[in-house]
Amino acid sequence: MYFKDLIFSFFCFILLVICVLVGVAFLTLLERKVLGYIQIRKGPNKVGFIGILQPFNDAIKLFTKEQTFPLVSNYMLFYFSPIMNLFLSLLLWCSLPYLFGFLSFNLSMLFFLCCMSLGVYTVMLAGWSSNSCYSMLGGMRAVAQTISYEVSLALILMSFMILLGSFSLMDFMKFQKFIWMIFLAIPLGLVWFVSSLAETNRTPFDFAEGESELVSGFNIEYSSGGFALIFMSEYSSILFMSMLFSLMFLGGNLFSMFFFLKLVFISFLFIWVRGTLPRYRYDKLMYLAWKSFLPLSLNYLFLYIGLGMFYFSLLI
Repeated sequence: MYFKDLIFSFFCFILLVICVLVGVAFLTLLERKVLGYIQIRKGPNKVGFIGILQPFNDAIKLFTKEQTFPLVSNYMLFYFSPIMNLFLSLLLWCSLPYLFGFLSFNLSMLFFLCCMSLGVYTVMLAGWSSNSCYSMLGGMRAVAQTISYEVSLALILMSFMILLGSFSLMDFMKFQKFIWMIFLAIPLGLVWFVSSLAETNRTPFDFAEGESELVSGFNIEYSSGGFALIFMSEYSSILFMSMLFSLMFLGGNLFSMFFFLKLVFISFLFIWVRGTLPRYRYDKLMYLAWKSFLPLSLNYLFLYIGLGMFYFSLLI
């Protein structure tokens, strides 16, 4: 019986991964369409009906191109970094509270923090193992940026852990039955969204792949499949962060179609920001993390600790 449960869980996870990858494919199409209309042009509209098959065309093109690598690179790390990057971004989806198999567990917030922290290493190794000064600079920037904003994300999650009294993402569904969290903590919601942009290396915080000054940054030496895997892991993380924002702040009822519409809207906001805002200055990015977001997150954490202690004193 136990073996059958394992097989069932494995197939559930495979199904989830396939759905995420299809979602990633069409998110790239949505991004190209939205950016096209922002810049007053059409976007992809040749392959299939109104360009609907364009993502599959791009995937075939990328995976059939010649794979090149620098002779002076550390080949094994260079080769496996994109694979590990995609694996970790797909592993994040295990913390999504689906109510079957192993995809619903009580420590999902801690699991999310662990997987997200491990993602830093893949970008760092991808930059270092290419043995190129541009990719090394991109990797160092990515590590500094990601670690800085992870602090804010962890503190916001700790605030909610204290507020809910649980480590499970499932409890966000139960506690938002009558009021959404965004109304209780609008500043935290905004900080979470901006930190998600920085965490996924998106505009205006895309310093890891700053095209204008770093010639594509940490992934400059990647071509063909390696580049495609880095690209897919970034968009998978965007979808996951959108899902998490909807779950934590916008009601989070996984059983309604409305939840998935909110997820698409938050993903659209990621794209809208890219089409609207210029890149931030690097020192301002660091000041924003340590001088603005960190004090705000800490203040909210202390507020929720105080509220929790007050509530328990009333119970006693």
